[in-house]
Amino acid sequence: MKRRQFLENTLASAAAAGMLSTFNSLYAAMPFSADPVAEFQLTPQVKASRIGLGTGVRGGGRQCNLTRMDKTKALDLIRYCYDQGIRFFDCADMYGSHQIVAEALAGKPRDSYVLSTKIWAQPGGVPEKERPTADVLLPRFLKELRTDYIDIVQLHCLHNTEWVNVMGFQFEPLEKLKQQGVIRAHGVSCHSLAAAHMAAEMPWVDVMHVRLNPENKKMDGNWEENLKLVEKAKKNGKGLIAMKIIGEGTIRTPEGRKASTAAVTRLPGIDTMIVGFEERQHVDEFLTNVRETLAEMAKERGV
Repeated sequence: MKRRQFLENTLASAAAAGMLSTFNSLYAAMPFSADPVAEFQLTPQVKASRIGLGTGVRGGGRQCNLTRMDKTKALDLIRYCYDQGIRFFDCADMYGSHQIVAEALAGKPRDSYVLSTKIWAQPGGVPEKERPTADVLLPRFLKELRTDYIDIVQLHCLHNTEWVNVMGFQFEPLEKLKQQGVIRAHGVSCHSLAAAHMAAEMPWVDVMHVRLNPENKKMDGNWEENLKLVEKAKKNGKGLIAMKIIGEGTIRTPEGRKASTAAVTRLPGIDTMIVGFEERQHVDEFLTNVRETLAEMAKERGV
């Protein structure tokens, strides 16, 4: 176990150091805060907390682990996240998580949290065969989320370079909704390195999800390849949301989760990290790991 912990910590530290070296000249002036839930500018229109709740664990058919668990527990978990300062809530039509998140946040000031959701436009995933345009879908999303605007709407689960042809019909409707103020940003969630590289070069994309952990769990490509993607996307002005930080639960040791969290926390260019918390202790552990990493970074920076 000591050897495994050493290897995990060494891997994360070396990878993070390499990324910091690569990005040093580009991001030396980036704002720094030792607060694990500090807010940062994700896009010019959206400011989000450093940590977010991802609702898509085992998502599909408008169900996910959050909606499958006892409702009282799910509501308590979302509210606990909010009370800890986690104010970014990542949803999707495919997850069926709109209603539970809306119920949990009812009564909270709308400008105190950020809502993100995703449109599914591929076969399967949702019960209907039809794939309406965003202007048809958004009235339902707004009703389910109990809001008059959604901060971020993304195209969901891009897994090859054909996604532009499959989902490109959503570009114009989403841009119109953004101009109307119904949404504040649009973008993509990528499950393929090739798809993500394409998205990183598209002016239409405001914000994108990227999969990141140094153990290469639930990822396409390896850590180093994905660091190159992050660098390209950030150079092109994309807001970046990191997911799979603990490999959707497959990084099972506390030491491994701490090392992975530290590696991603240290990456310049990552604006928000989302995790599919399912227990209060999951939230507490992640917050502690991020807080300790930021304290080390503050010491290194002399602040």
